[in-house]
Amino acid sequence: MTRGHLKQILLITDGCSNHGEDPIAMAALAYEQGITVNVIGIVEENVIDQQAIQEIENIAMSGGGVHQIVYAHQLSHTVQMVTRKAMTQTLQGVVNKELQQILGKNISMEELPPDKRGEVMEVVDELGETASLEILILVDTSASMKPKLPTVKEALLDLSISLNSRIGANQFSVSVFPGKSNEVETVLDWTPQLDSLSSIFPKLSTGGITPTGPAIRNAIRDFQNRSSLRNDLREDEQYYDESSF
Repeated sequence: MTRGHLKQILLITDGCSNHGEDPIAMAALAYEQGITVNVIGIVEENVIDQQAIQEIENIAMSGGGVHQIVYAHQLSHTVQMVTRKAMTQTLQGVVNKELQQILGKNISMEELPPDKRGEVMEVVDELGETASLEILILVDTSASMKPKLPTVKEALLDLSISLNSRIGANQFSVSVFPGKSNEVETVLDWTPQLDSLSSIFPKLSTGGITPTGPAIRNAIRDFQNRSSLRNDLREDEQYYDESSF
C-alpha cells in the first residue's frame, strides 16, 4: 500500500452562508474530487443557532468529513481532533476499498475478526503518520467572527505544531471569506509552517457577508491548480530523463 496523499478543507465558521453558491453542493463537488471537507462551528455561550448548526452538519456530511460545534475556548483542541479524526476516517475508507478488492465487495473492516481488525487499524495509524497531508483552511471573517479571530489564530498555530510530529509531509494554506476586495482571499499560500499567521491575523478586516459556497469552490480550484502543477513537473522530469539518453 502506498503512503497516500490526503487533501482536506478545514472550514471554520460561526454562522450560515448568505452569499453565492450552495456550500453543501460545493462540499459534495469537493468530495467527488478526493477532497474531504471538515467543518468547525464556533458558537456563542448560551446562543444556539439551529439553522447554522444544520448547515455545518450538512456541509461536512456532503464533503465526507467531520464536523464539531464548539465554544471559542475549546477551539485549539478541537481543530487538532477534527483534523486527526478526518485523516483516520479517510484512510479507513481507502483501506476498506483495498480490502474489498482483495476479499470481495461485501467485506468491510467492521466485519473482520477482532484480531484482523486490530491489524488493519495499525495500518491505518501508520498511514496517518506517513501520508502526505494538504490542508486548505477556510476562515469565516464575517463581522461576528472578529472577536474570535485571535483564538482561531492560536488554534491553527497549535495544529501546525501538533502535525509537525508526523513523519509525512504537511502543507497548509489559509484563505479568508469575505476578503478585502473579493469573496475569498488567500492570506497564506502553501507552506509547511503556519508561523506567519501571527503577523497576518491582526491585519484581517471583517465584513458582513458569509460567502461559504464560493470559498469552498475557490478551495477546489486551488487543489486542482496544485495537481496540474505537480503533473507538469512530473512531465518535465520525464522529458529531461528521456532527453539525457
